[in-house]
Amino acid sequence: MPVFRRRHLCSLGAALALTVTVPATAAQAAAPGASAALREVMFVGNNWDGTADVIGSTGDFGKIGRIDVIPDKDQRMAEINADPIKWIYFMAIRNSVGEGHDQFVDDMYSTPDGRSMVVSRPSFADVVSIDLATGDINWRFPVSGYRSDHMAVSPDGKRVAVSASTSNTVHVLDIVTGKELGRFPTGDKPHENIFTQDGKYIYNMAIGDVNTQTDAPWLDWTKGDRRITVVDATTYQQVKVIDMRPRLDALGLKDHSDAVRPAVFSPDESKLYFQVSFFNGFFEYDLASDKITRTKTLPKNPATSDDRTTFVNDSRHHGISMGPDGKKLCVAGTMDDYATVVDRATLQEGPLVTASKPYWATVSGDGRSCVVSESGTDQVTAIDFATGRKVVSVPVGDHPQRVRLGRVAADWTSPSAS
Repeated sequence: MPVFRRRHLCSLGAALALTVTVPATAAQAAAPGASAALREVMFVGNNWDGTADVIGSTGDFGKIGRIDVIPDKDQRMAEINADPIKWIYFMAIRNSVGEGHDQFVDDMYSTPDGRSMVVSRPSFADVVSIDLATGDINWRFPVSGYRSDHMAVSPDGKRVAVSASTSNTVHVLDIVTGKELGRFPTGDKPHENIFTQDGKYIYNMAIGDVNTQTDAPWLDWTKGDRRITVVDATTYQQVKVIDMRPRLDALGLKDHSDAVRPAVFSPDESKLYFQVSFFNGFFEYDLASDKITRTKTLPKNPATSDDRTTFVNDSRHHGISMGPDGKKLCVAGTMDDYATVVDRATLQEGPLVTASKPYWATVSGDGRSCVVSESGTDQVTAIDFATGRKVVSVPVGDHPQRVRLGRVAADWTSPSAS
């Protein structure tokens, strides 16, 4: 991630591929009403392009097609240009978090029937459903505030939760109709969302103000209300709040940020593995004891400055996933330009696989590989969980970020408009 040292406005990004260890679309495949004639794929969101590449979910991860996720760009821009406040936020996103680019796709999932893709579009502050056959928009939901961010899909594939990062709100929508089913308040700048495997709870991670220059540890208090909010996924009422500050302090880690970034549950959901701002590593949190039980510090790249103000969105490492058997973790060392597989039992990392600003980490359809998005070189790279070695890299569009498993019709091809 060599060339990218400017500050960002809002939290991007960036995974908890918090798909609760098992990829979310594995659940979608078994969802009621799902068609049998479906093909499992991976969606790669090209944030600066406003496109999503569709690639194979296993094997050579070959390119299958591409979807335009901003077919209504002219209409949206007319609305923004007509509203001074919307225009200010739009330009602020472009000139800070976007590094001169607009943020057109943060996250995306397919519907259970494989007919549509639901996409969050930060610069347009909305979520849209796009018909995968025609490329047309089925519905659009403007989020509260001025920026949409990470999403999560319920295990049955019927609901999608999206963070509205400037209003400290998470909206929960019907994935087919776009109707809002509920919403709940969060800490400052809600980021990643996770449904538990039984669909009963939603975890939201709020990361605070990551676009400020007050990055010194003694100014950590200026970053805002950073916490995990756990809500009932039926009533959307708060069940509990987890603040990592006292838990980090108990370990003598007062200089570590408590802004929980991407995270992933163990298969039995007894442990949560999470990254925090500024840290080259991750933590293990035990839900039953309510304690951080282990800390893993990963290698630094000697070429990467330790100046916190140079870290993108305050994140040094951003992206973590876990193999389906729970034995291996995969970590994207964003600012340090590598990805690595870590043994969960020993926390020993494997080879450091060179990667240019890896922004996300997810799991292949067969569970054998970790797939990371290299936003610095516009490609995705698969790494074998067993060996920790690179398998293949596949070119995609401009600035890939989120990578998600999905479903399309077995005979799907790109819409002609794309």
